[in-house]
Formats: sequence, structure tokens, C-alpha cells
Amino acid sequence: MFDTLREDIRCIFERDPAARSTLEILTAYPGLHAVLVHRMSHRLWHWGWRWLARVLSHFARWLTGIEIHPGATLGRRFFIDHGMGVVIGETAVIGDDCTLYHGVTLGGTSWNKGKRHPTLGDNVVVGAGAKVLGPITIGNGARVGSNAVVVKDVPDGATVVGIPGRIVSRKTDEHHERRRAIAEKIGFDAYGTTQDMPDPVANAINCMLDHIHAMDSKMEEMCKGLKALGAELGDIPVPPLGSCEIRSGSEPAGGCKSAEECSGCPAERTEK
Repeated sequence: MFDTLREDIRCIFERDPAARSTLEILTAYPGLHAVLVHRMSHRLWHWGWRWLARVLSHFARWLTGIEIHPGATLGRRFFIDHGMGVVIGETAVIGDDCTLYHGVTLGGTSWNKGKRHPTLGDNVVVGAGAKVLGPITIGNGARVGSNAVVVKDVPDGATVVGIPGRIVSRKTDEHHERRRAIAEKIGFDAYGTTQDMPDPVANAINCMLDHIHAMDSKMEEMCKGLKALGAELGDIPVPPLGSCEIRSGSEPAGGCKSAEECSGCPAERTEK
């Protein structure tokens, strides 16, 4: 028992930079308190003392704001950070070295008895406010983004975000590199936001960049063919973008001394 407690304290030091001392963890970390009480209620549940186990878990919920059903199975070095609003259902199974943040729900989608809650593998991290629903499996090392709603299995090492949850990954194929190159060429940074975000606007821009790249390649081939036939073609430079920032209202954008100077600049056109 004490070895397990030492593991729990050590994992909190590793995952929470705000932890300063063992005394602070033992007295002021509701996630640790909820896990400790659950271990007692879980044993009572399997010994057949179901009512007493539920009362004990209810007391832990009142004390910590974390609801863990006595029937749930928790692995070693399980850490609930902040903890308020966490709900873990009866048939949920959590592997070793998992981390949950506040507002997470490991819930069921059926009123039928039997397995109806998620199974989390080892080293899984579930972000604040995420909902993992149904008898699904979250693979080892998977990450669930904040406020995501996951209703399908997630493979090992994957990252899931959005509603409904979708698997995202950082693409490094030739299409990704081509988009990045053409974005730099036209003076636009399509990857200024988090690359793991399934932003529909970013997806649309990616399609536009693919189309622009194809058009640019065709134009270059046409120019080479015309030059080979003796035509004289002047190089038309891409107009540079101004340093104006997008502002609301009639306030001049950054880099412009007055609203008049913003007339016709890219930031002004974007505002309109």
C-alpha cells in the first residue's frame, strides 16, 4: 500500500510543476484523495459490500468533486489533475500512467448492463472537458484533446480532437511540403495555428494552395515553352504584403500612421 502511495506521489511531482512538497500533495490534491478512497471502495465492491462501497464513493465525490464508481478499474500511477467534474463509470478500465484533467467524462451510451464504458490503455492523456463515451478502446499513448467527444476506438499513439472526435496527425508527405512552399511564395502562412487542429478554414486553404501550386506549375511550363519559341516574357513579381495588422472598426492597422494610409493595403481589404 505504501509503495503504491509513493508511486502516486512521485507521478504527481513528474506531471504537475505546481507540486512543491509531499505534504502539499497529501493534503491539497483532490485527485489523489479520490484515487485513494476509490481503492478502498473498489475492494468493498468486489467483496460484495456494494452499498457501503457506493456510500464511500459518494463521500469522496462530496469531498473532491470527482465521481469514480466503485466498479471502475484504475491502473497504477493514475493522476487526476485539478479533478473537479471528473466522472468515471462503473465498467471503465484505465491503464497505467494515465492522466485525466478536470471535466472529463468516461461515460456510457447504453442502459443495458454489461460493458458500457471506455477502456483506456497505458500512458493515455485526456484533456479538460473531454467526453469519452461507450465501450470503446483508447490505445496506448493516445491523446484526447480538450472538449473532444470520442465515440469510436482510437489506435495507439493517436491524437483525437473535435466534436465528434477525429484522429489528427502532423503530415510530412510531399503534399504538405508543397503547400508550405507555395504558401511562403505567395506570402501567406497557412500553418500559423496549431497543426493538429482540424480547422475547416485551414483545410479549405490547403485545397486552394494545392490548386495554386498546380496552376503555378502549368504557368511555368507555358513560359518555358514560349521562351523556347523565342517569345520575350517579362517577369512579373508577386506584390509584397504590407505590414498592416487586421484591426476592427476605423482604427488604423499596425504599421500605418493613419487610416488613409491603410487604404488599399491587404489588411484594409481583409477588414472590409
